[in-house]
Amino acid sequence: MEAPEGEGRTFMQVISEKYSPENFPYRRGPGMGVVVPTGHQGSPMKAMACHCCYEAEIAAFCAHVVELDLSHNKLQDWHEISKIVANIPNLDFLNLSSNPLSDAVLEPESAEAFSRLRRLVLNNTQVSWDIVHTLMREMPELEELFLCLNEYNTVTASTTACPSLRLLHITDNNLQDWSEVRKFGSMFPSLDTFVLANNNLGSILDSGDNLRRLFPNLRSVNLHNSGLSRWEDIENLNFLPKLKEVRLQGIPLLQTYTNTERRSLMIAQLPSVTCLNGSVVTGGEREDAERFFIRYHLDYPKEELPHRYHCLVTKYGKLAPLAEIDLRPRCHAKVEVHCEDRVEQVSIRLDQTVAELKKQLRTVVQLSTSNMRLYYIDKDMCSAFGPEEMKYSTRALHSYSIRDGDEILVVPKTK
Repeated sequence: MEAPEGEGRTFMQVISEKYSPENFPYRRGPGMGVVVPTGHQGSPMKAMACHCCYEAEIAAFCAHVVELDLSHNKLQDWHEISKIVANIPNLDFLNLSSNPLSDAVLEPESAEAFSRLRRLVLNNTQVSWDIVHTLMREMPELEELFLCLNEYNTVTASTTACPSLRLLHITDNNLQDWSEVRKFGSMFPSLDTFVLANNNLGSILDSGDNLRRLFPNLRSVNLHNSGLSRWEDIENLNFLPKLKEVRLQGIPLLQTYTNTERRSLMIAQLPSVTCLNGSVVTGGEREDAERFFIRYHLDYPKEELPHRYHCLVTKYGKLAPLAEIDLRPRCHAKVEVHCEDRVEQVSIRLDQTVAELKKQLRTVVQLSTSNMRLYYIDKDMCSAFGPEEMKYSTRALHSYSIRDGDEILVVPKTK
């Protein structure tokens, strides 16, 4: 739907072409008989546009539109965008991603057109913080804001807070210092969900009082692929009074741990979190993780023990290390080989078969393999069951559960 080079197309030209009765099934909406795309009222509409006009036509055609996707176009004039938005009375969601808005100027009177929006996407627009603040001042109902891929390495704080915002996506930028990130706390005091993935944030350096004050309502935070490298940064998350969900994959701190260690240590460090990396933390998993945490730190010097260790010892006591039980099959056993009046101590491999054992015993008992009958005697159970004939030549010795001190009785076959 690209226009010929050097030519622009109006918003209404594109909408009419895309949703005209000739190209798209339609039904008539209430009132003025407005043509609305088939489907429920308020379905998303995506339009390629370079400039816009015909405001009355927009108002008539888009009377029932609540979601509008204008991403990946050439829109670079906020005044033109505002004319579209002002004439869509029920618009709730607007996506302007990947439009060249870095140099665009937004006047306050144009920003008023966005006042009804609750969700706004400005990904990959390189929109300035001044523009963001101008929009915030005119959007009293804004709940969700997307500012990803905008190459931000600093944050300009606003003098006016936006108390309605609940969700902020600001992934894939260049935010590294906590002193920049903490500015969002005063800007968005009701923030519930903070998606900060793919920023190289190096630490969370703040006091507990500041974290509680700045993010009093934060329930979910995503710090995937950040630069966090200290357990103190994870511990600081506990100062967020309503935090329940955390995403922390791909951080330097966890690179040296196994997957099991990562999850267990993280759960133990975050006692109030109920969902970690998208998986619910059950009560049983939490108890196992906290016990694991205690045992993991048993050999640490006293001065290096984390604060959480002492809290968990108060809860569970100082636990003893778990017994190490090797469940792998044994490889060798030392047995007594009895043949007539001779007894020999022999070390045998338990991964071999009965036929292979006969070959091993030829020089011990001076009999050919074809002239042997073997019996296994369990030293602990012989009185109850007696000798067990080893008559299947392909059976592996470990299937008999042979242990050190057991006996192998070799009986010559009678002719």
